[in-house]
Amino acid sequence: MNKLLMIQSDMATAIDTIENAASATGTERITLWEMALHGGWIMLVLALLLVLAVYIFIERYLTLNGALKGEEDNRFMENIREYVHKGDLEAARELSKGTETPLGRMVDKGLSRLGRPLPDIQAAIENEGQLEVARLEKRVSYVATVASLGPMIGFLGTVTGMITAFQDMAYAGNNIDISLLSTGIYEAMVTTVGGLIVGIVCYFLNNLLVSRINKVVFELEVRANEFMDLLHEPA
Repeated sequence: MNKLLMIQSDMATAIDTIENAASATGTERITLWEMALHGGWIMLVLALLLVLAVYIFIERYLTLNGALKGEEDNRFMENIREYVHKGDLEAARELSKGTETPLGRMVDKGLSRLGRPLPDIQAAIENEGQLEVARLEKRVSYVATVASLGPMIGFLGTVTGMITAFQDMAYAGNNIDISLLSTGIYEAMVTTVGGLIVGIVCYFLNNLLVSRINKVVFELEVRANEFMDLLHEPA
């Protein structure tokens, strides 16, 4: 029991000693903002690229969500089938145009080709589908580009930071002090971390967009086949 009390007393004394030493030196934890400032102009470039990628991601994600809701609307295809069977093509085209979705534009293209051979109708729908996919993929490549550029720009900051550190060493001569190297080392390390963070975040965002686009493309293919099957049904 006495030994346990002695150990506890020694631990408490050691903790007090460490706390007193820390307070005596006046050291403080550096904040993330202060750390980012040590990265120099490279961090500003990385921040701008990250903002651009996030903006594109939000804009494209909302667009893809709207497109996906249109593709998943079973009621739309049921109404188109009903109008086609009745022979009311004008109502069917008004409905398809009113949806303002990739699916609606594809169906409208197919309806506009009714009376022609089925291969021609299918080719028109496929061409329209390719155009819609190209619209959905608009600016998505920018996010992938930022994901690749982020680590490279961060590595550039690492190199410039080490150059700064070596320049400080050269100018100091025999009076080399660790504080002289802090600016260059900070820039080298902080920009490396910043570039990796931007690359990882943008890589994740790009994969989310690509998976969402693939889902929309799959739904468009399903609905296009459903529309072609509709044309083969007896009136």
